[in-house]
Amino acid sequence: MSFDTNSLSPGARLRAAWTSGPLTLPGVFNPLVAKMAERLGFSAVYLSGGALSAGSGVPDIGLLTLTEFAQAAQLTSQATTLPLLCDADTGFGESFNVERTVRIFETAGAAGIHLEDQEMPKRCGHLSGKSVVSAEVMAAKIRAAVAAKRDKNFVIMARTDAKAVNGFDDALDRAKRYLDAGADAIFPEAMESRDEFERFAKALPGAILLANMTEFGKSPYLDVKTFGEMGYRLVLFPLTAFRVAMKAAEDALRDLLQNGTQIGSLPKMQTRSELYDFLGYTGYEARDRVYFGGRQ
Repeated sequence: MSFDTNSLSPGARLRAAWTSGPLTLPGVFNPLVAKMAERLGFSAVYLSGGALSAGSGVPDIGLLTLTEFAQAAQLTSQATTLPLLCDADTGFGESFNVERTVRIFETAGAAGIHLEDQEMPKRCGHLSGKSVVSAEVMAAKIRAAVAAKRDKNFVIMARTDAKAVNGFDDALDRAKRYLDAGADAIFPEAMESRDEFERFAKALPGAILLANMTEFGKSPYLDVKTFGEMGYRLVLFPLTAFRVAMKAAEDALRDLLQNGTQIGSLPKMQTRSELYDFLGYTGYEARDRVYFGGRQ
């Protein structure tokens, strides 16, 4: 029996998407990119704290606020029918703050969030200099997040950064404790080999696991099919589109400065008609005529 998944809550749609996984999860750095991902056939999208921070001109060290994250989540979720998984850093505080964080992301239309066990000031997961809170503190945050959600299907994912700080065994032990605390899924950050990814998955049979394939980090580049065979349900590409777009913007600006014209960049551009197509511009025009003229 088939049913319309769009009638489900965002969290339920995300769970349905990973059930048929492995799920390729692209980072979308603005609402238009989310529209593109949906048009191209992706089943879910991701809002990266790293991309949001970089796009705001600051490093990913916990400088942005919950309000800024929630506004980006709301605009993105409104632009697409795809379920949106959001980076929620360390939860923007302790357990009571995490309760509020969950409720605000739910209200914004997100399908779920992931919380990480770093201490503030946090770091990008693939950089050195990180430190982690105790497993007990993080487990308390997970329990608070689970208790706060109004929709039972809203996804609470626990990310552990302990591998780079305390080693593989501590990361695995923390993952088990976070699952016991009620986490729906686990995000083991900064695995350094295929063997580590495999060992982690084998030690947690049946768990919903996310593999992070960020570029220029500590993890080897593996494809979605390979991760699926290991047992991972989600494979995250948090900054792939962002990095390509930023390089393209840099190249276009350099060419403009050097040549005084944008002509050389025209073949690389999305055209006006392509942009309007993604935006659904003709639909706005048609509705405007109906509202003011009473005719289609």
